[in-house]
Formats: sequence, C-alpha cells, structure tokens
Amino acid sequence: MPARVILDRLSVVPIMNYLYSLYDALVSISVPSDKARAVVDAMERDMGTTLATKQDLLQLATREDLLATKQDLVHLKQELTGTITELRQEMVNRFALQAQEIATLRTDVARDMATLGLQVTVRLGSMLVVGFGLTLAALRLWA
Repeated sequence: MPARVILDRLSVVPIMNYLYSLYDALVSISVPSDKARAVVDAMERDMGTTLATKQDLLQLATREDLLATKQDLVHLKQELTGTITELRQEMVNRFALQAQEIATLRTDVARDMATLGLQVTVRLGSMLVVGFGLTLAALRLWA
C-alpha cells in the first residue's frame, strides 16, 4: 500500500476518535443527542475546510524548493539585465548611425541645391541674352 494512503488513513482515525469522544462528552453533560450531533457535524465540517491534513502538508513546497526558485529568479534577473544592457547599446549605436546618415543627407541636399541654383542662374542668363539678342534683331528689321 502506498505511503500516502497509509498517512491519510492514519490521519483520519484520530479525528474520528476525537469527534466520537466529543459527542460522548456532550451527551454525558446532558446536551440533547441531536444538538450534540449538530456540534460534531459542525466541527467535522470546519476541520475538513480549515485544518490542513498530512496530504495537504506534503503538497506544500519545501524550503529547498523556495530557495531554488529564488536562485532561478536571481539568474533570470541577471540574464534580463544583460539583455537589456545589450539592447540599450544596440539602440545607441543605431541612433548614432541614423544621425550620421541624416547629416550626410543634409550635406548632399545642400550641395545639390547649390548646383541647382547655379544651373538655374546659367539658364536664366542664357535666356536673357537670347531674348535681348532677338529684341535687337527685331528692332533692326523694323527700322
């Protein structure tokens, strides 16, 4: 027979003996039988819901289990701290790279704008020269 079954049966026997003794004691001091039975039933119900049995105690975690869990949590905290530090450094590196790329783009845009400004100036000047030349030619033909 398994050890738990033996423990359960052994823990039930003293409780039952206690309840019978309580019933006998109440009846011996002239408590009516039905009221004594009600008291014993109430005690039995309370004991079943309030008190821990040996089986309940066997299911509780031991101190070693709690220490192992605590050590696991400490280890997990260290891993997470390391991972967070790595992620933070990676983000800083990426932000620095993005800032560098933005600065390069600004320089490129400024250079392109200067080039476009020069091209517009040259085209506008060329158009003015051509327009002025055409105007002079038209005046010579009419005069």
